[in-house]
Amino acid sequence: MPLLPDKSYEVGRAPEVDLPIPWDAHISRHHVRLKSEVDFVDVERLSHAANPLFFAGNEVQRCRVQSGHSFVLGSTEFKVVRIGTEPLSPIEKPLEELTFDPKELQKVRYRDADNRINVLSRLPEVIWGARTDLEFHDRLTSLLLAGVARSDAVAIVRLAGEKQTAVDVVHGDRRRETAGEFRPSRRLVHDSLVDRKRTVLHTWHPNSPLGNDQYTSVAELDWAFCTPVAAPSGNPWGLYVAGALGSDSVGANLPSREVADLQADVKFTELVAEIISSVQRLKNLEQQQSGLRRYFPANVLSLLGDNLDTEVLAPRECDVAVMFCDLRGFSHKAEQSADDLIGLLERVSAAMEVMQRQIDQFGGVTADFQGDATLGFWGWPFASDEAPLNACRAALGIRRAFAEISQQEDHPLANFEVGIGIAHGRAVAGEMGTADQVKVTVFGPVVNLASRLEGMTKKLRVPIVLGDTAANAVRERFGPDDGRIRRLAKILPYGMDKVVEVSELVPPLAEFPSLSDKQLADYDEGVDHFVAGRWEDAYACLHKMPTTDRAQDFLGMLIAQNNRIAPSGWDGIIRLTDK
Repeated sequence: MPLLPDKSYEVGRAPEVDLPIPWDAHISRHHVRLKSEVDFVDVERLSHAANPLFFAGNEVQRCRVQSGHSFVLGSTEFKVVRIGTEPLSPIEKPLEELTFDPKELQKVRYRDADNRINVLSRLPEVIWGARTDLEFHDRLTSLLLAGVARSDAVAIVRLAGEKQTAVDVVHGDRRRETAGEFRPSRRLVHDSLVDRKRTVLHTWHPNSPLGNDQYTSVAELDWAFCTPVAAPSGNPWGLYVAGALGSDSVGANLPSREVADLQADVKFTELVAEIISSVQRLKNLEQQQSGLRRYFPANVLSLLGDNLDTEVLAPRECDVAVMFCDLRGFSHKAEQSADDLIGLLERVSAAMEVMQRQIDQFGGVTADFQGDATLGFWGWPFASDEAPLNACRAALGIRRAFAEISQQEDHPLANFEVGIGIAHGRAVAGEMGTADQVKVTVFGPVVNLASRLEGMTKKLRVPIVLGDTAANAVRERFGPDDGRIRRLAKILPYGMDKVVEVSELVPPLAEFPSLSDKQLADYDEGVDHFVAGRWEDAYACLHKMPTTDRAQDFLGMLIAQNNRIAPSGWDGIIRLTDK
């Protein structure tokens, strides 16, 4: 981990410290404080740390650790290494620069294949077993040192800065702990990660004067290469490997055997980089999918595909069908279950799972659970003419599921009933919230209307109430085996300015034979009479319904209270005085 000069860092097992070491049980949660300087690091044991600090084989309270030396906490050794990069100078040239054709690398054979395979077998543990970035970087550099036997130094490098001209050494390691300072070449890193976007190898003469050594300040190293790791986002990063051939024959005079060995090292490092890149893409996809899985059903996720663009979550205005589904009588049940609220919560959760299952089945997005109600919507992230129809299909599925449950006396949800309101119109849908908490939801007047329609199910005494736009879609496009519509009334909801013609969504005749198509037609005629002020005729039509049908009660009560005579100035609209 790079330490900035004149800055303090806390080390321990606690996740909130600057340098967490969670894998070592012998390190205190808050163990030592580091103060970084240019050529050394001051280490001081914290007063409340239960475990010791060791330096040069002795237990100490504080110590000053020079570059190349180390201190020990628990079973973990911490080595101080001064790592830097040289200035970029475009006019400087290496003794030789090599790039590698992937097809040619495929032909390269390993002379130490057994060792390479053995090292690669540890890569899954390096990737999946590391609990922090620091642990992953440390394990990865150790693996590369083991896999590239001729290497003397390995670093994980990343381009930094707005113009990506600076090089950040994320982590570095030397084969020999007593080896000198290791400074990866800024130019080589830039050539590999930016200009070529492929592995680039530089060689130079080990005995060249330091002033002419463009690519390292470690005199014993005479080659280095950098391999990019394809990253889905963020600044480019790569694997930097350097070593010494131990020969004066470098550059154009490099023996073919040495070239073949370096090609094998590059091939191995590129394989490691490719595996890491693939796993990182998979991890990113899993994180995105797990986040979206809370909102989207499987069929929507499959349409989004693997190359998921999270911009799809950005809020935008669109046509949506909104469903509010509420558990009837929840407040009363809460009072009855005051001594077993956890049990009630489990039952409510099970009921909401029934609702969400139907929303998912018909391609909807579950936006929120509000107490005892579920909010779902259709038409986002993909626009669809089927949105109001799918919302209605889900509503009928919910009604059907609870009807079947009610037949099972011992079922924990046997006495639950639902009210559902569906509205279709313009809204803003997408990811909304604050910087600390966001969720996918829908916002706009159509949401308020759906909530009001759900509230009307109690007054109108029917399970599912639709707004006029959704009802028209069902009339025009539902077949007799999908569902039926019963017009209920023209209503001005409390606190709203727009009159809505509300209708009931009725299951198909085969599923709900207690209401025939003829009876629905009679009811529709009765509503026409009611709106026109012919309340005596309306009363006669409504009473053609079976006694089990409670929808007639709402209009029938209004008609009876007025002696079957419409009030003076009647305009056919029922104005609600509460929600």
